[in-house]
Amino acid sequence: MTASEPWLHWHDRLHRQLLQTPTLLPQGTTLLLALSGGQDSMALLGLLRDLQKHHYWTLRLWHGDHGWHPGSAAVAEALAQWCDQQALPLRVSRSTAAITGSEAAARTWRYSELSRYAQQLNQAGAAGNACTVLTAHTASDRAETLLMQLSRGTDLAGLGSLRQSRPLQADANEGPRLVRPLLDFTRDETASICQDLHLPVWHDPSNSDPRIERNRIRQEVLPVLESLHAGCSRRMALLSERISQVHDSQNALVDLSLQSLQTPGNGLQRPALQALALDPRRTLLQRWLQQQGVQPLNARQLEELSRAIGPQQPPGERHLAGGHRLHWCRDWVQLDHRG
Repeated sequence: MTASEPWLHWHDRLHRQLLQTPTLLPQGTTLLLALSGGQDSMALLGLLRDLQKHHYWTLRLWHGDHGWHPGSAAVAEALAQWCDQQALPLRVSRSTAAITGSEAAARTWRYSELSRYAQQLNQAGAAGNACTVLTAHTASDRAETLLMQLSRGTDLAGLGSLRQSRPLQADANEGPRLVRPLLDFTRDETASICQDLHLPVWHDPSNSDPRIERNRIRQEVLPVLESLHAGCSRRMALLSERISQVHDSQNALVDLSLQSLQTPGNGLQRPALQALALDPRRTLLQRWLQQQGVQPLNARQLEELSRAIGPQQPPGERHLAGGHRLHWCRDWVQLDHRG
């Protein structure tokens, strides 16, 4: 760092984290950062910009104008001007409320645009390594997600859903990776990073909309929990990480078990399933159906299915989402795929 680019403890913290996990953001990688202009993504940009020379990254930026509020176009323009002044390459994609009017629709649109841009960067040969997409989710986001999933009713996968690294397209094993380097930082810390690095921040009015579930948890629930147990957001984020690791371990063990239950027709041996208790039988069925491309079943559906296949139950069948049909006789459980 030069005299005009101070090495702060924020830089040191992220730098050491990346040195300890070199596969997270390998040297020489093209990094595509989803830049909203809010404090979290601006903080991540500031750190990556300053660390770039130490890791030899190629840095690219993307901003999505969802068209959610009248000033979104002005924010996109101001952000683009600032990036231009900083010699930071930014691409802006624009949508409308008709297309991205809900959180789920907006998320799908963002990831689609990011995936398309990442593939273009790969085809252009921007770097020797495949492009990695970055978002600025923090420990605070992870704690909020844990609370939302817990209150809705979910399984281990849901409680550990905000992972540090995963395929950008959740249902794809190939293609760009999505990495979240700031999951060890809280929202208060990203605010301090922006202040210390003199970074501008653009506020999105939708982040204050009480009709959005995450906003109410952020503004009403977490402050109460933090007042009772200071630092609980970070601890909940760490719990979410441990749950994701437990889920991965469980899946690995379940996959080994499924190998011993396979039939020549790629079904499962029903007598072996019947010998299991209800809970492990349900877990095996859930994982097997997932591997077969069946849309996830809720807890009640899995419970009913596990009991129907269990001991002292007659042959039967169930029609599942996507046109799949699950049927079973005395000796096996088989899935007929649509088409």
